[in-house]
Amino acid sequence: MSEKTKTYAKELVSQMTIEEKLSQMLYASPAIERLHIPAYNWWNEALHGVARAGVATVFPQAIGMAASFDPDFLHRIADVVSTEGRAKFQQFSDRGDRDIYKGLTFWSPNINIFRDPRWGRGHETYGEDPYLTAELGMSYIRGLQGDDPEHLKAAACAKHFAVHSGPEALRHEFDAQVSEHDLYDTYLYAFSRCVREAGVEAVMGAYNRVNGEPACGSRRLLKEILRGEWQFEGHIVSDCWAVNDFHLHHGVTKTAAESAAMAVNNGCDLNCGNAYLHLGTALAQGLISEETVTEAVERLMEVRIRLGMMDDEPSPYANIPYEKVECKEHTELSVEAARRSIVLLKNKDQMLPLNKKEIHTIAVIGPNANSRDALVGNYMGTSSRYITPLEGIQQYVGDEVRVLYAQGCHLYKDKVEGLAEPKDRFQEAVLAAEQADAVVLCLGLDATIEGEEGDAGNEYASGDKPDLKLPGLQQELLETIVAAGKPVILVLLAGSAMDVSWADEHVEAILDAWYPGARGGRAIAEAIFGEYSPSGKLPVTFYANTEQLGDFTDYSMSNRTYRYTNARVLYPFGYGLSYSQVEYSQAALSHTECEVKDNVTVQAKVTNQGSYPVEESVQVYIRHEDRQSYEPGFQLKGLCHLTLEPGETKLAEVVLKTRDFAVITEDGTCVIRPGDYQISIGGSQPDARSEALTGNRTQLLMVRRNGEEETIAY
Repeated sequence: MSEKTKTYAKELVSQMTIEEKLSQMLYASPAIERLHIPAYNWWNEALHGVARAGVATVFPQAIGMAASFDPDFLHRIADVVSTEGRAKFQQFSDRGDRDIYKGLTFWSPNINIFRDPRWGRGHETYGEDPYLTAELGMSYIRGLQGDDPEHLKAAACAKHFAVHSGPEALRHEFDAQVSEHDLYDTYLYAFSRCVREAGVEAVMGAYNRVNGEPACGSRRLLKEILRGEWQFEGHIVSDCWAVNDFHLHHGVTKTAAESAAMAVNNGCDLNCGNAYLHLGTALAQGLISEETVTEAVERLMEVRIRLGMMDDEPSPYANIPYEKVECKEHTELSVEAARRSIVLLKNKDQMLPLNKKEIHTIAVIGPNANSRDALVGNYMGTSSRYITPLEGIQQYVGDEVRVLYAQGCHLYKDKVEGLAEPKDRFQEAVLAAEQADAVVLCLGLDATIEGEEGDAGNEYASGDKPDLKLPGLQQELLETIVAAGKPVILVLLAGSAMDVSWADEHVEAILDAWYPGARGGRAIAEAIFGEYSPSGKLPVTFYANTEQLGDFTDYSMSNRTYRYTNARVLYPFGYGLSYSQVEYSQAALSHTECEVKDNVTVQAKVTNQGSYPVEESVQVYIRHEDRQSYEPGFQLKGLCHLTLEPGETKLAEVVLKTRDFAVITEDGTCVIRPGDYQISIGGSQPDARSEALTGNRTQLLMVRRNGEEETIAY
């Protein structure tokens, strides 16, 4: 940010009365006409497309985009999202429409760590790994904000800061207790990089307390770490009505004025909610100073200036035409994103892809087979066209193949029709399966039962999952359809890991399509019939069950995620099959011995030995051979995306920086240790389960780092 912008903001705020200043700290900020400041509503969402403001391109949910393991691809998507946001903002504003969800301050991305598969909002995240989350989050932020150092295309927001991942039912009163090691090793890593490397404009606080302090008013998190250690210059916004929780639920203050003062005094500039309506009282009681208010409003004016909202500082992005909204180029990218998100979990005897010429009748069955809800996840826009798996298959095969459809069962209830007996759609599903040459069975969840407290519920705990099982009658439907004796392709549409152990033993093929976006059914059909090879990798671990998981309220990372778990894993983080065969060879390091702070380059030749083009996600993991018991094992620390034609070989190269070798001590210090480090390069984790599932070993190398242990910047 330039000094010119800072000076402009200071001059603007210096002309405001105290009442005007306080009014600008509300998410619905009124106009100050005498200063030519227009009204502005800060609340907008762009998790996977411009949300809640009418028509927009609806991309796969964030967890699905994460399965691409490709930061550059997420940058392309975010650039499209901000293009559509700009076009909508300009046209709405020109017509005097400055309503909620119509602005340029997008409260995205959600970079919380999906530490427990039961968390309902996990599908808003990029998965369980801090490094992957950071890489994808930074790319999404850069795509939203653009590359003009003086002017923001849109303003991104990293949320929810910090140590936040359920349980949803307790979030307004919950105190997340976390060790210094886990705080810095897991929960802050992505936030740090998004602030310091990607220059994210905003950070949103979380609902919960962290070690006793409410996150939206935490001196430790907001003043000492975010503004102190990381030198964050953007603005901080509270989660919605979270400041009220200070006195209503957390009990750390007694009145709304005290709560508002606590938030502002610790650096929270903007209030989503109504607590800051009491700032005038807080000021009169001496709980806050006008100087503190002035500093907050200056930060808010800085971003509005950079977004081009002042007449004398126009935006270079102001002339993006409305025709860009949901244009063909953008919708095609959304379908490509759906293709890149699909993970092939099982493909016994290469059952997939199906040959359309050999299929006369196909049955498409399941509660998610023709569900629009199962396409879009939450925080979504409105598409002008939806393509469900059923519709995608119907469109793909045309009149050449008979397509039979049966719902089979409700998503979570024991019947579809209210007056019917339980299992009222089972026999229809069996009849369809018996007449078919192959069955596509679409099961899973949707955001009405997996999501945010207040948005999702039904039989579940405020959007969280009680376990990893298929809900309602879905498991029984699965077993019933398999018993019909026809080849079954299970398509999962869900935003989180499911326990599909039974399916893994009894079903020929399993595709995880996540929530694939408005037109995701097209990508699912194309995958089934071999128009392309699935290339997605799991951004979360699929556990066999929840028996070995810790208590949901325990924020210790012990035995959580692939980095720490000892639980039995069904499908590992980083795993995904394809229709081709990719081989890694001639792996090498730039150094086999180096000084403790040197960078190391790892490379390998990657060959597509199959007959399908592939999008290969090259993964590099590091493990210190002499690690402490509280430290993680192999950790993802490098990514490289390659597009390989059949028979093609390319060189994958990843530079591992000093920070990639660092470990976080028990007291939260970031250190580089001498000693031996194992480095793995391949298409998966270097674990036994991945090797058993893929039939491939990653390439393992060793580097010795000499010298003394050194403390480095986190």
